[in-house]
Amino acid sequence: MPTTWKTLSQDTADGKFDLALCGITRTFDRERTLAMSDGYLLFGKTILCRKGEEGKYKSLSDLDRPEVKVMVNPGGTNEKFAKSRLPHATLIIHEKNAEIPSLIAKGKADVMITETMEAKRYVRMNKKLAAPLVDKPFTRSRFGALMAKGDQDFLNYVNFFLAEMETNGTMDALEDTYIK
Repeated sequence: MPTTWKTLSQDTADGKFDLALCGITRTFDRERTLAMSDGYLLFGKTILCRKGEEGKYKSLSDLDRPEVKVMVNPGGTNEKFAKSRLPHATLIIHEKNAEIPSLIAKGKADVMITETMEAKRYVRMNKKLAAPLVDKPFTRSRFGALMAKGDQDFLNYVNFFLAEMETNGTMDALEDTYIK
């Protein structure tokens, strides 16, 4: 079932699907109204920029300037991070998260706020991009599976499944194959 970052929580609560997975940050706001699994895959907020411009961006203060155009997708934690931590930067909201890396490569904005996992993958896929702070993220979090509240047995099963994947090395193998 298609959803967007803006409608993800409501669509989950409305039962449009049983489980939302992949790239969903565990947050207290989500946990308040929905069920979230135990965390998996440690990551943090970082930036994606054009190759050759890595030296411009070494800290949040280098980003938090009106002349720096920061692009994010609406409704998720990337937008929340940018609004709260980069109030002086020029914020550009772009509806489709998957399009943002190519827009950065084309110079439509200077940086993208993204997760370390995505940044590594985007750099691997597009040689015009760089992620200079990927090893020094601004935040640290874990992803989680999102579902409607009320089915403790299903939540227990999802937590068990994720723990088994971590224990038997599947998570590491998937990360090596698809992210690193």
